[in-house]
Amino acid sequence: MIGNYFYNESTRNVVVGFGSVFNNIQLAKKDAAGNVAQTMKVPLAYGPKAKWLARLREDPALNKKVALTLPRIGFEISGLSYDPNRKLNKSIKVKKAANGTNAEQIKSGFMPVPYNVDFELFIMSKNSDDALQIIEQILPYFQPEYTVTLREVPELDIVRDVPVTLNSIAYEDSYDGYNIKIHMKNFKFTPEEISYEPKEKEGYALVHVNEIPIGRSYSKWFHIPDRFFN
Repeated sequence: MIGNYFYNESTRNVVVGFGSVFNNIQLAKKDAAGNVAQTMKVPLAYGPKAKWLARLREDPALNKKVALTLPRIGFEISGLSYDPNRKLNKSIKVKKAANGTNAEQIKSGFMPVPYNVDFELFIMSKNSDDALQIIEQILPYFQPEYTVTLREVPELDIVRDVPVTLNSIAYEDSYDGYNIKIHMKNFKFTPEEISYEPKEKEGYALVHVNEIPIGRSYSKWFHIPDRFFN
């Protein structure tokens, strides 16, 4: 029955593990002669893209005392989905001696429930060269996945290799207009399967403004230029 308290920090460990993949991205600034004049570590933070966009609208010149440093990388959980292909026998238990030596003091746990955690990673920068430097340091590692080792349940010494799969990439230069977030229910964006047989509740979104189709969206975020509102 639902209601018995437990918290293994499994989802938190996945969030921390995902963020650790991108927490050492470097950026180089060059002088007029093409020599590297400065290097910096790109800030990384968990939080929705809308929060950073609102911050930029409030202070586009970034002149406030507490300024938003650009470029920066942000990420957030965009969804969770059950994966029946990874399901194991739920009656199997993982056991460990509580103090490492006394077999009479046992800690145990059942097989984990297989869920896929979807993340959205975004990069914000003042110019395109900064963004491209960051992108080129990320893409070569995803072909299309990168494996991260996580300690899922430290008390039971459960260590697992978790693949991080890159599903889609969207690049935009937002000089005007609006960035909208598409809230979907019982629907999943699957850009990697666009060329295959259509599946129910999967695919892309066709965005309309005033009943005029303006483009396809393969993720939850989509940019609409000002000209569609004039």
